[in-house]
Amino acid sequence: MTQEPGLRERKKEQTRRKIWSAAIDLFSERGYDQVSVAEVAAAADVSKMTVFNYVSTKEDLVLGPMEEHVGDPAAVVRDRPAGESAVAAMRRQFIAALDAHDASVGLNADPYVLRVRRLVDETPSLVLRVRDFSARSAALLAAELESDTGDPLLAQVAAVQLIGVRSVLIGENHRLLLAGETPDQVHPGAVERAGRAFALAENGLRGYAVR
Repeated sequence: MTQEPGLRERKKEQTRRKIWSAAIDLFSERGYDQVSVAEVAAAADVSKMTVFNYVSTKEDLVLGPMEEHVGDPAAVVRDRPAGESAVAAMRRQFIAALDAHDASVGLNADPYVLRVRRLVDETPSLVLRVRDFSARSAALLAAELESDTGDPLLAQVAAVQLIGVRSVLIGENHRLLLAGETPDQVHPGAVERAGRAFALAENGLRGYAVR
C-alpha cells in the first residue's frame, strides 16, 4: 500500500512527459498555431480529455514546466537565512542553479528545452504567456518583500528589478546555447554576468549612466 501512491505518481509523470514531448515535436515541426490539441492527443496516444486533465490551455502544452518555477524567487527570499539580503539570496540561488546547469536559469542544452525556447521566440501568444509568468513571479516576490519591509511600493519596485535581472540573464544564456555553445562553455560567462547584474540591482543603479 505504501508503494502504490508512488507508482501512480510515476505513471502520471510519464503520461505528462509523453504529452509534452509529443506537443513539442508537433509544434516544432509544423508551427504552434498549425497544430490542434486533438492532434497532440493523438500523437501521445491519449484522449483529448486526458490532455486537459494535465493542462488547462494549449499554451500549457509548451510552458507547463516553466510555470512550475514562477514561485521560485519568492521562495528563495522567504527561506533565506537571517542576515542575508533578498538580493544576496537571489544571486546565491541563481548561481547555484547555473552551477547545476539547471533549465530554470537557461543553462540546459536538452534538445526539448531549446526547442521550447525557439517556439516561444516564434510565437506571440507564448511570448505573452511568458510575460504573464514574469508578472506573477514579481507579484509573489513583492508580497514576500513587503512582509519583510512593510513598504508595498518599494517592494514592488525591488521585485520588478530582480525579476528583470533574472529574465535578462536567462535570455542571454538561451541565446548563447541556441547559437551553438555548450553549457560548459557558457557557464563561466553566465556566472560573471550574474554577479555583475545582481550587483547593479544591489547598488540601486547608483552612478549608472552618469553623463
